[in-house]
Amino acid sequence: MNVPEGTPHGPTWYAGTMVAAPGRTALSFDLDVDVCVVGGGLAGLSAAREIARRGWSVAVLEARRIAWNASGRNCGFVIPGFAETMDLVVRRVGLDHAKSLWALSEVGVEYVRSTIRETGMPGVDPVDGWLKVSKADDAEHDLALIKLYGQEFGAEVEGWPTERVRAVLKSDHYFHGIHLPRAFNIHPLNYALGLAAAAEAAGVRIFEDTPVLAIDPEGVRKRIVTPSARLRALHIVLAGNVHLGALQPRLSRTLLPMWTYLVTTEPLGPRLDAAISYRGGVTDTDRADNHYRIVGDNRLLWSGRMTTWEADPKWFVRKLRADLQAVYPQLGKVEIEHVWSGVMGYALHRMPQIGEFSPGMWIASGFGGHGINTTAMAGTVVARGITEGDDAWRLFLPFEFVWAGGAIGRAAAQVSYWWFSHRERSKARAARKREQEYRLSQARGAPETEPEPGAPDTQPDAPGQTAVAPPPASEMPDDTVEVRPADRVTGL
Repeated sequence: MNVPEGTPHGPTWYAGTMVAAPGRTALSFDLDVDVCVVGGGLAGLSAAREIARRGWSVAVLEARRIAWNASGRNCGFVIPGFAETMDLVVRRVGLDHAKSLWALSEVGVEYVRSTIRETGMPGVDPVDGWLKVSKADDAEHDLALIKLYGQEFGAEVEGWPTERVRAVLKSDHYFHGIHLPRAFNIHPLNYALGLAAAAEAAGVRIFEDTPVLAIDPEGVRKRIVTPSARLRALHIVLAGNVHLGALQPRLSRTLLPMWTYLVTTEPLGPRLDAAISYRGGVTDTDRADNHYRIVGDNRLLWSGRMTTWEADPKWFVRKLRADLQAVYPQLGKVEIEHVWSGVMGYALHRMPQIGEFSPGMWIASGFGGHGINTTAMAGTVVARGITEGDDAWRLFLPFEFVWAGGAIGRAAAQVSYWWFSHRERSKARAARKREQEYRLSQARGAPETEPEPGAPDTQPDAPGQTAVAPPPASEMPDDTVEVRPADRVTGL
């Protein structure tokens, strides 16, 4: 089912399985509206729909096609939280502020869920669950996050020990994990197309192939210039992510563009069931490598790798296939049928950019690394800010517009990714080695002289002495989590 590269949404598996969607004409006449949304991705469509539902007139201007890039090309995970880990958010803004941000992120998850249900969107196929697994055997950090999510944020969260993880992800590359049962995954392109239809049903006018050439933000009525028409609006919402470019250089320079790469395999049949029996989304890193899930007719959608420049996705087929086969060697030779990329925008603080940055000018951007729930949240927050004067968007003020460093910043980000990836792989190899040595020592009946959990490998202190690793996380006692909130948190 290879999709020709010339299709409007690229050679993706999503494009090959998209629902029928109408083409929309370009704006060819002058128009006055209450709100103009620039960008027809998930954030712009969410904001437009919610503003229109409150009785305001709205136009969406999209330079290409609805959801042509990241909104229709991502992994499809709908997860509470943000790209930045919540422990670091707490450290930056304090616990109470972080609780409010987490609550907003959960609103975003529920918005996506309820919108799919209420509109009866075809082809979106939501599947419950998201599992973040560790490739190392030191559970302390994840235990702290589980307590934070469950005890402080009131989230429904489970800590899975290694044996439970490996029962569904049959790989010795993985140890313990954090499971969010209320997260889910979807077909993002079909969701975007359904969201566009829902926005139009609410009264939004959507124009494709309509790039914005200039914006005059002065005065009560802001002016927008397109190739064939002019538009005036009381408010403008910029939801163009890294594609704002020269239109708003001050904002576009605050985002690092990062391309990630995705493949889908051939249908794998019983081979896939023998390797993976979990149908939710899986993440095994805090950065680009790897995120995956089962899609369609028993295919595996697998993503990873990252560049700060646009590269031919075909260059990454070999590396992504090697990543997949290293984790699941039982799959044997795997043929790749689709490969594509998408570009995301990251702020240096790894939080979204949401709010009013000048009178009547709004931003909804910077969703790299945690997009779908955050786009929905941003749309509702901006809509309430415009139509009701709600100030929830001010929760994001501590995360300023910071220059991303231009070409030097991109180079630094690429080097940082390479360094992080190398360190992560080294830690994973060391963890597997410790586990193998422990099992070997148990089989030989060696005495259990254990180093501290997570300690690096060491040489024996004396000739003939056997260095024994700590037990794997699967053998940690049940009381590893000292405090468990009733019926909300399960310990590792």
